Amino acid sequence: MRIAIDYTSALAQSAGIGRYTRGLTAALARVDTTDELVLYSSEAPARGQVPPAAANVRLRLAGIGGRAVGNRGMTILWHRLCVPLPIELLVGRADVFHAPDFSLAPTLWARRVVTIHDLAYLTHPACALPRLIAYLEHVVPRAVRVADEIIAVSQRTAADLIERLGVAPEKVTVIHLGVDPGFRPVRDVQRLAELERRYGLRHPLILAVGTLEPRKNYERLIAAFARATRAPDGPRMLAIAGREGWLYEQVYAAVVQHGVADRVRFLGYVPEADLPALYSSAEVLAMPSLYEGFGIPVIEAMACGTPVLCSDGGSLPEVADDAALVVPATDGERMSEGLLRLVSDTSLRARLSACGVERARHFSWEDAARATIRVYARAAARPRGKEDGR
Repeated sequence: MRIAIDYTSALAQSAGIGRYTRGLTAALARVDTTDELVLYSSEAPARGQVPPAAANVRLRLAGIGGRAVGNRGMTILWHRLCVPLPIELLVGRADVFHAPDFSLAPTLWARRVVTIHDLAYLTHPACALPRLIAYLEHVVPRAVRVADEIIAVSQRTAADLIERLGVAPEKVTVIHLGVDPGFRPVRDVQRLAELERRYGLRHPLILAVGTLEPRKNYERLIAAFARATRAPDGPRMLAIAGREGWLYEQVYAAVVQHGVADRVRFLGYVPEADLPALYSSAEVLAMPSLYEGFGIPVIEAMACGTPVLCSDGGSLPEVADDAALVVPATDGERMSEGLLRLVSDTSLRARLSACGVERARHFSWEDAARATIRVYARAAARPRGKEDGR
């Protein structure tokens, strides 16, 4: 097969879907030496961004005069102006086109595969900007309608597709994300001490990883942390690693409101190379989200041996299974009690650490790549009909 993959998010997004696209394509390059992989991007690689290196992998940029058009430009062309510019004009002949980021470009003959990460714009519309909701309400229903195969990153997302958008169950395949082999416990005392000095961390440390936006439920986490600090053996610091997203002002306000401005550190974007040591340094990884389609930090922290407290939002109980302490996303008191338990109970931390390391072994990018190749093969085998060329 000749498989075209929209690689734009891998170059344009440092976290979330960008990490999914990078992890999956790198694993595809490792496990699939037969098919040709054409990575299409409307964004040019920045310095240090290197696509997978393999004989059967090549990168094609959408641009004019050697200059990339840009993701915004292609989004306007394809999804606002609805210009029927087929992907084949950019990548050449393809048997399958895979869009890892919710929206599908037009194709002539290529079978279409789309990955849907979550339907948070439907389940929690108050947590997103109106313009983002309007965009997703436009592109997602169309993508799932015209796709030959749909990849959902969790059973929760698959159920939402079926229940909320009426997608036929047989059209959806659940493929969990993987965890990079670089995520493992860091035992180097000097490396940990240097990282803690650089970020100004104190112990016992609660860590949260994710974009500052309402769906991450950071306001409730900050309130729960503030209550937990009142105990003699409570946590001393909450560190939140993630860029500012949208509607984030109330997160900063919550720190002042609860009187913990000197105990909460906003780290901003943390380079991926620092994450294993950051996870390993923390006593607890907290992921209190109102909803997640998957929740990459949960399995990354588990792979690093860090005990996890997560909410029951979306797919998190599915991903964590019995290897984390799970609390209701809307119950701040239970969240506070959970943080205090994990910080003060060394035997509980040891048990969850061991369980988490074992649980993380169930999430492999190579397994995800092999399952994705099977989806490509099913899509390529579908008969072509009147709907082609849209």
